[in-house]
Amino acid sequence: MGEVLVLVDHVDGAVRKPTLELLTLARRIGEPVAVFLGAGVDTAAPVLAEYGAVKVLAADAAEFADYLVVPKVDALQAAAKAVEPVAVLVPSSAEGKEIAARLALRLGSGIITDATDVEPGDGGPVATQAVFAASFTTKSRITTGVPVITVKPNSAAPEAAPAAGTVEQLAVSFGELATGTKVLTRTPRESTGRPELTEAAIVVSGGRGVNGAENFHIIEALADSLGAAVGASRAAVDAGWYPHTNQVGQTGKSVSPQLYVANGISGAIQHRAGMQTSKTIVAVNKDAEAPIFDLVDYGVVGDLFQVVPQLTEEITARKG
Repeated sequence: MGEVLVLVDHVDGAVRKPTLELLTLARRIGEPVAVFLGAGVDTAAPVLAEYGAVKVLAADAAEFADYLVVPKVDALQAAAKAVEPVAVLVPSSAEGKEIAARLALRLGSGIITDATDVEPGDGGPVATQAVFAASFTTKSRITTGVPVITVKPNSAAPEAAPAAGTVEQLAVSFGELATGTKVLTRTPRESTGRPELTEAAIVVSGGRGVNGAENFHIIEALADSLGAAVGASRAAVDAGWYPHTNQVGQTGKSVSPQLYVANGISGAIQHRAGMQTSKTIVAVNKDAEAPIFDLVDYGVVGDLFQVVPQLTEEITARKG
């Protein structure tokens, strides 16, 4: 069984959940080898080993923090040369997809982005994608070079499978382009205490039916009762009721949680494109003809101002 490179997404050594999901998927198609870039490998290595990394290739250099994307591509290319993997898995973030695209170009390989599943196949890994605004599900495999696949968060439940996790230093030579775009400042985003939208297992969203920024506290209360992230439709964002950073949809963020609760959202194609791969979809809308009801698992035809507070109250009571 060949080795599968997994690019580690972390913050100062704290491994983020999408990486654990990638390690779980990587075990289906080979032996996971984690590629850890930056500081904090001593903190990360035990976690990576717990979730199946047979080896951790580590490199630490100022370039990874001071410059955008290219230094990480240089490192991942060096790892691919050292390991000769059967596949490379990368988190499907904006940065991850750019890294994957540049790596695939350098390796002369094909690339699949935004996969929702990866499984072994006779001719190599087979990836599942939701395409054309999630109207179709496709299964594809790469026919040229080392498959480079980006995988959306929440595509698999992280499963522990302890392995050696031996840490080895990765030698990286940075190219001329590595220092082309320098990071000048960083500003931490103000924390709401809620999960990050694209990684959350549960997302509660509000749309035009919320009828004003002053009413979004109803959506937030339901989200907090479920330990969920808060999303918003484009209509709500365009109206200034909620920040653009929380927009779910084709021109916002794509989410794929275990549970998606849409409140006062009609289900326009723009919004569906960003959430239709959710595992279970619940909608509350007073319009029984709203398109959102075409794709839900559970639907409530009713006024969200009556339904959502009752739902929040019931969830809170059962938790207590």
